[in-house]
Amino acid sequence: MKLSQRVQTCELSPMRKFHPYEVEAQAKGRKIYHLNIGQPDIATPEVYFDAVKHFAAPVLEYAESPGVPSYLHAVQAYYERLGAHYEEADILATTGGSEALSILMQCILDPGSEVLIPEPYYPNYATFIRAACGEVCPIPTSPEEGYRYADRAKIEALIHENTRAIMITNPSNPTGVILDAAERQMLLDIAREHDIYLICDEVYREFTYNGEGLVTMGTLDDPNGNLVIIDSVSKRFSACGARIGCLISKNKALMAEALKFCQARLSVATLDQVAAAALYTVEQSYFDTVRQAYQRRRDTVMEKLHAIPGVTCEVPNGAFYLMAALPIDDAERFQKWLLTDFEDQGETVMFSPGHSFYATPGKGVNEVRIAYVLKEADLARAMDLLALGIAQYQKTMM
Repeated sequence: MKLSQRVQTCELSPMRKFHPYEVEAQAKGRKIYHLNIGQPDIATPEVYFDAVKHFAAPVLEYAESPGVPSYLHAVQAYYERLGAHYEEADILATTGGSEALSILMQCILDPGSEVLIPEPYYPNYATFIRAACGEVCPIPTSPEEGYRYADRAKIEALIHENTRAIMITNPSNPTGVILDAAERQMLLDIAREHDIYLICDEVYREFTYNGEGLVTMGTLDDPNGNLVIIDSVSKRFSACGARIGCLISKNKALMAEALKFCQARLSVATLDQVAAAALYTVEQSYFDTVRQAYQRRRDTVMEKLHAIPGVTCEVPNGAFYLMAALPIDDAERFQKWLLTDFEDQGETVMFSPGHSFYATPGKGVNEVRIAYVLKEADLARAMDLLALGIAQYQKTMM
C-alpha cells in the first residue's frame, strides 16, 4: 500500500528521535539529563487544577468550535492588558499552538508556496508547511552573528511570486533572539508592502531577560490583516499537557476559512479550555518569579559553556533555549555516542542536534539546541558532562 508523498517529505522530531538510545541507556542504569525537550519543571499554577476540580456539568458536551467563551474572553483580556485590541471573532481556540499552525498553513498554502523562516527554526514548522504542500525558504543566519535575521535587504531578496508568508518566533525557539521595536515594525512593513502574511509565534513572550518587558506584535497597526499571531498556555503557564492555544488575526477572510477546520475537528477539549481560562487570572508576580528562575538557569549554562574550549554561543535574551556550535564533527553522531558509549559516574546528557533546525543542506551539523529547563544544580552537572563528553569524543575522532 502507498503512503503520501507529503508525509514522506516530513521528518521525525529531532527532540525525540534519539528515544530508542535513551531507553537503552536507562536500561543500563544511567541517569540522563534531558536538555533536548522544552518541558519546564516549573509548577503549573494551582488555579488550573482548581478549575478542573470545581467544574460541574451534568454532561461534558462539545465546546463551541471557535472556543469556549470564558477562554476566548480570557485571551482577549490578556491582550488588552498588553495594549492590543482584538474582537472575540479574531481569536480561535486550538489544540495547542501546533494546531493553530497546522490550520493556518492549510489556509494559506498551495503546492509550491513558500514560507520564509529564519534558520535555525523550530523543526515542526517544516512539518506543518510540508503537510500543506508548501516549502520552507530559509533566511540564513550564523552563530557568529548571534543568529540575528531582521535585515530588510536579506529578507526582500528572498521574496517572489510564490512567497506567502514570513514566519518568526519572538522570542525565538531555538536561539533566544528577541526583535527590537524597529525590527518588529520593519517585518510588518515588508509583509504589507509585498501583500504576504507575517506569522508571529509568541508562545515565549513572558520569557525575556533584556528588561524590555512584555511585547506583542499585536500592538502594531495592521489595517490590511497581514499579521497572524500564534499563542499557547503551554510554556507561559508551564501547562504543556493542557494542549490549549489560539490563532489570532484581524484578517476576517482568513479567520472565516480557518473556522472550517475548527468545525471539522468539532472542538478543542472543553474542560482544558475552562481550566486554561483560569490560568490567565494569575498575578504578575508569578511571571516575575518564573522569569528570574530562567534567567538564573540561562546564566548557569552560559558560564559553563563559555568555559568549554571551542564553543561558540551568544547569550540568548529570551525563551529558554540556546543554540551553540560545538568543537565536534557531527552533533547527531556525538549525541548517539553520549547515549551508547559515554558515562561519568553513571550519568550522561541529551540535547537536540542542530542540523534538523535548518533547511539549508549542510548547516547546523556541529550545532546543538539546549533547553535550559532544569534546576540550576542539574544544569551545572549537565554542562560538566557535556564538557567531559566533548573532550573524550574528540580523542575518539583522532
